[in-house]
Amino acid sequence: MSKHHDKADGLCDNVDLETQSYVFNQTMMRIKDPKISLDFYTRIIGMKLYRKLDFPEMKFTLYFLAMAGDVDDNNVPDNDDKRTTWTFNQRAMLELTHNWGTENDSTFSYHNGNSEPQGFGHIGFSVPDVYAASERFEKLGVKFVKKPDDGKMKGLAFIEDPDGNKIEISAELEIVHDRQIKKWPHEPRTLNLWGNAIMRS
Repeated sequence: MSKHHDKADGLCDNVDLETQSYVFNQTMMRIKDPKISLDFYTRIIGMKLYRKLDFPEMKFTLYFLAMAGDVDDNNVPDNDDKRTTWTFNQRAMLELTHNWGTENDSTFSYHNGNSEPQGFGHIGFSVPDVYAASERFEKLGVKFVKKPDDGKMKGLAFIEDPDGNKIEISAELEIVHDRQIKKWPHEPRTLNLWGNAIMRS
């Protein structure tokens, strides 16, 4: 019996027991100016900073953030060393890396992975209502790559962070058992189909 929940070429079905305790801990993105980026991810997105690590000899700083709902704040250690260990055992944290001095260079920018040659794509957040979230982002002056009703894929949005990294904003999924499945996408502001679930927007 396959250990996977879907099918694709190249999958390995031989479970290596040594990997069963591995945890997907973080996605790292480099940032030019931590003051601007931390404001964006805490004020606009709503993330919380859980650990900051400075490396003076190598002149860079790491910032580890997560959504408050993904972390039990009652279990976050107050002690810095213990909180470092705790941080590297969490799931799905965002690590922002700042190489000192980039914030003072007006000509400096990072490749966001979406200009040529393309590589890295985006990170994503699910929200209860994509349209309400998008209206809030617009009021806050966030740059849009795609608004919910743009293009063929209705009901999801893409915004950019201060470094031009793309962020997908999609609706929370709701499993459908009692209604007919329609082909996705369909009417805006209704229920966008995604497999056997719908995206509530």
